[in-house]
Amino acid sequence: MPKQTDPATSGFPRGADLLNDPVLNKGTAFGEAERDALRLRGLLPPRVHSIEEQVTRVMENFRRKPTPLEQYINIMMLQVRNETLFYRVVMDHLEETMPIIYTPTVGEACERYGHIFSRPRGLFVTAEDRGYIADILRNWPRADVRIIVVTDGERILGLGDLGADGMGIPVGKLALYTACGGVHPDHCLPVTLDVGTENKALLEDPLYIGLRRRRLRGAEYSDFIDEFVNAVREVFPRALLQLEDFANHNAFRILHAYRDRVCIFDDDIQGTGAVALAGLYAAPRIAGGTIADQTVLFLGAGEAGIGIGDMIVAALREQGFSEDAARARCWFFDSRGLVARTRTDLVEHKRPYAHEHPPVTDFLEAVAELRPTAIVGVSGQPATFTRDVLEAMARVNPRPIVFALSNPTSKSECTAEQAYHWTEGRAVFASGSPFGTVIHGDKTFVPGQGNNAYIFPGVGLGVVVSGARLVTDEMFSEAAKALAERVTKHDLEVGRVYPPFSKIREVSAHIAAAVAEVAWKNDLATERRPQDVLGYIQSQMYQPNYRSYA
Repeated sequence: MPKQTDPATSGFPRGADLLNDPVLNKGTAFGEAERDALRLRGLLPPRVHSIEEQVTRVMENFRRKPTPLEQYINIMMLQVRNETLFYRVVMDHLEETMPIIYTPTVGEACERYGHIFSRPRGLFVTAEDRGYIADILRNWPRADVRIIVVTDGERILGLGDLGADGMGIPVGKLALYTACGGVHPDHCLPVTLDVGTENKALLEDPLYIGLRRRRLRGAEYSDFIDEFVNAVREVFPRALLQLEDFANHNAFRILHAYRDRVCIFDDDIQGTGAVALAGLYAAPRIAGGTIADQTVLFLGAGEAGIGIGDMIVAALREQGFSEDAARARCWFFDSRGLVARTRTDLVEHKRPYAHEHPPVTDFLEAVAELRPTAIVGVSGQPATFTRDVLEAMARVNPRPIVFALSNPTSKSECTAEQAYHWTEGRAVFASGSPFGTVIHGDKTFVPGQGNNAYIFPGVGLGVVVSGARLVTDEMFSEAAKALAERVTKHDLEVGRVYPPFSKIREVSAHIAAAVAEVAWKNDLATERRPQDVLGYIQSQMYQPNYRSYA
C-alpha cells in the first residue's frame, strides 16, 4: 500500500498545502522538476537553495535576535514550518541552539508560554477529557508513536507549577530525542496533562492557555492518570512513556505504580540519577580514588536527589557494598535540615537515607561535620553553595567535587566561576545548565554540564531499537557507565567530567547499545538482536536530509 508521503498518490499534498506541511516542506530547496510536478511554480521565489544555504539563512536571523527568548520563538517557529530544516539547524549548531530549545531558555519560554503562543505543538489532554482520553490520543496524526514525553506541569524545572504552560518541556525534550538521539520525529509525541494549576497568577492571566481550575487531587487525579496510561497502551502499544516534571508526591507514586507493567520511566528520578552517576564515575579520575571512596552530601531530597542516591547505591552494591553500607555514603539535607532518624516529618522516599545523627539545620555545619568528598545541589535554591560552603569543602578535600545541578541557570546553587575561585581552582565542577569557560590563575577550565540530555535520548533509542517491554534500573546503570566511558583524557585535563555536546550523537549510540543489550539479556526485547548492535543502531539514527519528490 503506498504511503501518504509518496507524491504519486492522490492524497499527497501539492501547492500551498505542501508548503504548509512541516514534515514534507522543503521551502526554497524544492528543485525545478518538483516545482512543476507539485504545483509549486510561482509560490516560491525562483532561486533554488541547498539545505546548507537555508541553514546559513536561519542562523543569520537567529543570531540577530536580541534575547534568548526571541531566539526560542524564532527557532521553534521553524519547527512548525520545516521540520527537516529545523533538525539540520539544531544538529549542525547543537552547542549554540541547545541552551535555547532546552535549558535554560525553555524555562523562561514556559513562564511566558501563553504570551508567546502561536501554533500548537503536541497534545493537550485535560481533566475535562476523562472518559475520552483514548479518543484524544487518536487525534494525533502520526500512528507509529514510540516515545511520549508527558508532564502535568506541576514542577517545571525549578520554577514550580506552570500548568498547561509546561508544554515547552515535552516539546523541547522530544526535539533532543531526535537531534541528540536520532529518534525519528514521526515516532515522537509531546503531551501535557492539564489537570489545573495552583498558580494564582496563571489563573488570573487572560492569556493563560490552560483550564481555569484548581488541580485534580487524590483519587480523581489517580483515576485520570490510570485512564491516560491505559489509553496510551491501547492507542500506541509500542510507545515508551517518559514522565517529566511531575511534583515529588506524584512522581514516585506514578513510577512505582506502573514501572513493572508499562514501558515507563521518570527522567527527573532515573535520568538525573544516571547522568549524575556518570559524573561521579568520571570525577575521581581528576580528584583521585573511585566512586567507592566518595561520601556525597545532597542539598535537596526530592526526585532528582533521591534518584541520584538510588543510582549511587546500585553502583556500590555492584562493587560489593551491602545495602546499608552503600546508603551510608549518601547524606541528604532538605528544607528542614539533615535527613536523620530523629526526624518525624520524613516522607517515604527519604526514609531509607535517614541516618543516625544529631539534628543539623545549617548546610555549612553539615559539611563541617560530615566532611563529604562531594556536594550535589538539586534543591532549586540559588546561591546556596556559598563561599563559606565551598571554602569548607576545599579545606577537607584536595579536589572537592561540586555538582550544582539545579535548572535553569537562575536556580543554580553556585556558578562555575564561584566554584573555581572559592576553592582556589581545585573544584571538580559540573552544573545542570551551561556555564562558560573560567580562567583561574594560569588554568583554563571548561565546566561540564550534567544534563539529562546525555542520557534520555540514548535510553529512548535503545528501547525503540530493541522493542523493550519495560525500562529497568539496570538500563540506567549501564547508560551511566557508557557515558562515563566517553569522557576522554582531554576532557579531564580541562576539568570537564562529561563529553562535549558536539559528540552527543556518538554518546547516544553507545548508550542505546548498552540499554538494548540489557533488554536482550533479560528477555525484555521484542526485536531480534542484530549481529553488530552498535553499527545497526547508528544506521537507524535519523538524519535530517530532504528526500526527492521528482
